[in-house]
Amino acid sequence: MTVIGPDFISLQVRDLKKAAAFYENVVGLERAPFSPPHAVVFATQPAFAVRDAAPGVDLEAGPLGLGVALWLHDPEASERHAAMAAAGATILQSPFEGPFGDTFVFQDLDGYAITLHSRTTP
Repeated sequence: MTVIGPDFISLQVRDLKKAAAFYENVVGLERAPFSPPHAVVFATQPAFAVRDAAPGVDLEAGPLGLGVALWLHDPEASERHAAMAAAGATILQSPFEGPFGDTFVFQDLDGYAITLHSRTTP
């Protein structure tokens, strides 16, 4: 049997309602038709969600996501950057042209650094 790659990605957050609204209204993700009570799942491939912290997880213990690179794809990354900046989102790295097209890095409400790029990965 072979592992074929990521299938579901979730971020543990401090305030589920605020985080879900950020990803829906500022980042532009669409909610999936179903989410469990402790999470909000978005209609992405692979599935992406924000969720309440799991029992025993202390989100105040240190920087969240340190060492993990999470990239989201948006064919209109430049336009998304402009909309997010206008909405007051924290932009950690201004847009640049990279191997994955127009690329920029933003910080979500919990401090996770997320890269958004325009070119589909192979």
